[in-house]
This record gives sequence, C-alpha cells and structure tokens, in this order.
Amino acid sequence: MINEMYKDMTGKGSVIREFFTYANKKAAEIGAENIFNFSIGNPSVPVPQEFTDYMIELLQTKNPVSLHGYSPSLGLDSTRAAVAASLNRRFGMNYGPEHIFMSSGAAGALAHAIRCVVKDGDEVITFAPYFPEYVPYVTGTGAKLTVVPADIDTFQINFEEFEKALNPNVQAILINSPNNPSGIVYSTETITRLAALLKAKEAEYGHEIYLVSDEPYREIVFAGTDSPFISKYYDNSICCYSFSKSVSLPGERIGYVAVNPACKDAELIVLMCGQISRFTGHNCPPSIIQLGVEKVLDMTSDLSIYEKNKDILYRELTRIGYEVVEPGGTFYMFPRSVIADANEFCWRAAKELNLIIVPGDSFNCPGHFRISYCVTTDMVERSIPLFEQLYKIYK
Repeated sequence: MINEMYKDMTGKGSVIREFFTYANKKAAEIGAENIFNFSIGNPSVPVPQEFTDYMIELLQTKNPVSLHGYSPSLGLDSTRAAVAASLNRRFGMNYGPEHIFMSSGAAGALAHAIRCVVKDGDEVITFAPYFPEYVPYVTGTGAKLTVVPADIDTFQINFEEFEKALNPNVQAILINSPNNPSGIVYSTETITRLAALLKAKEAEYGHEIYLVSDEPYREIVFAGTDSPFISKYYDNSICCYSFSKSVSLPGERIGYVAVNPACKDAELIVLMCGQISRFTGHNCPPSIIQLGVEKVLDMTSDLSIYEKNKDILYRELTRIGYEVVEPGGTFYMFPRSVIADANEFCWRAAKELNLIIVPGDSFNCPGHFRISYCVTTDMVERSIPLFEQLYKIYK
C-alpha cells in the first residue's frame, strides 16, 4: 500500500508554483513580455565569470575520472577547508573543515541540520512569515512546527509571542535572515536579545536549544542595513547556506551546513549529517560543483539590480498608497494587500492585469502579498501602472 502522507501532499501543491505555472501558461498565449511575473525567486543575474572560467579550466585540465567521481560523504576535503577559511576571514570565526558539511543547497542543509537536533515528538519554533517548505522539513522528522505570529509593523521577532511559545519540549529555533518573504534583516539588537533568551531557557530547561539559521540571502543586503553574522552571537548555532542566490547557482544545488565550533558536539553533528544522508538519499553535491564554488567563496554576482529594483518598487508602491515595510535585503517585498483576502487580491491581479504576485497566506501571514523582484528593471518600471490600477480597483 502506498504511503498516505505523501499521497495527501500531492493535492497540496505550492501556491508559489501555482502562480508561476499560471504565468508561464499565459506567457505562452500572449507573449512573455506581456506577463509581469513576480512569483518566484529565481536569480536574474549571471554567475561571476570567474566561476565559468574555472569550470572550463577544470574540464580541460583535470583527470575526468577524479573530476566526476564520488566525493566523500561529508564533501570534498578541500571545499570544506575553503568554506571554513572563508567564514573565518569574513566573520571572525574559527571554523575548521570538521565543522562543515557540503549539501544540496540550503534545502539539503536544513533537512540535515534539523534531523541532527530533533526527533519524533520534539518541537521546533519558527517565526512568521516563513518559507512554506519549513513545514515538510520539520514534520518529516516527526517533530512539531510551532509558528510565532508576525510583528507586521517591523517583521523583526515578535518576542512577546515567542516567550509564550517557549516550553521544555522545544529543541530548536529555525530562523531566516535576510527573510523570505519580507526582505527584512534581523538586527544585531534582535539577534542579541534572541541569544540571551535562548541561553536563559537552556539553563531553565536543562538542555540545549539549537538555533538553526537559514541564510541563503546572507550576501544580498542593502546599504545601511545592520546585518550581523548570527552564529557569532549564540554558541549552539547551525548555519545553513546556499550559493543559489549570492552567486546565482540555484540549478547546481550547492550549499553547506556550518556548525558553530562552540556548539555542543559540533564535530559529531557534522558526522551525523553524513549518516542522515543514508536515510534521505542525499550523498553530496557533484564533485565538480564543489570545486567550482571554491573559486567564488568571497565573491558575489553583481547584485546591485536587486537594490535598484527595491528602491523603485518601495518608492512607487508607497506613493500609490500600499503599506510596505522596506526590505533590508533579499529580492522580496511583502506589502499588505488592499483587502484582507490576499488570495482574491492576487488572483484578480493575475487574471485581469497579468500581474503575478503571491498571497501571503502560505507564508503564514494573511493579508500580505510577496513580490519577487529578481527581474529586469524595465519590467519593474512597466509594472508600476498595473500596481496602481490594482490599488484603485479597491480604493
């Protein structure tokens, strides 16, 4: 008999993908230039040329048998050492290769990290708005996901509600900064307060509370934004990273788990990741891609278009009358919808204006919608009259 849980999931697809599919279907009918598709976070700028050049060099000069062979379970030794050195250089940490596990993007990193620190019946807390895939990442371990309601005025952590949710069964806190979908970056003040509270609760409950930090947008931070390196502030922290956004490599599925060297059982947790792979079917990303990212660890793609697009959208949407918390990073914006029913609002935008935006309900934040502005600036500028028309339908 087939597994009923996964069977049920087939009828509950991603809302983001639903809007994305609708946009592609309409584009085939009326032309892509007539669809304003802000549905999905697919980077719109190319990978650094250094990565491409190095990949060509590897293919032309390295033994193909070793180049395309299996890597060790935890990742290539050279890549793990290079990742650790880069983190130490940039953030004043003291990682060694023994604290790094190479993964299939941030998704693979999160799936491993969460399994390392929770078991069936445990509880994980996250904060709305959050990436919808956190639900299967956590519930797939047998743990319960508890969601703290959003502070919609700032999208910083709602500490009053968080403290109410904390209890001895909580084993891990899952955070995302810079945040998808709000674009907000947790400030040093927020992270310091979070760390102090978790340390106090560890002492009260008599067990570790792990801070699992989802950081694929870490390098997309706008001018003047306070963006602390989270693991510097809390010992029992596990950083989950992806090269999908910073160097525009989403299709290569490459990332890592970095366990804070001060974390309890840090090296053991990395070894456990290798064992978890045996259950998930993940056995490291391709060797050649691991080697390739060694070349761009301290680089990013040209990310300036994202801030430019943010500036235009924030200026124009607030002029029109939308309520928006200005993003500090990422390529997302999360305005309030003009009516309470964001699903109706977004489908009307799609069907009447060919303006594809995503309702906030699936991010556990009803009454908002997400704009993914990793698109051309020309498209952003041409979309402004449509956002204005949409606003005037209801006002």
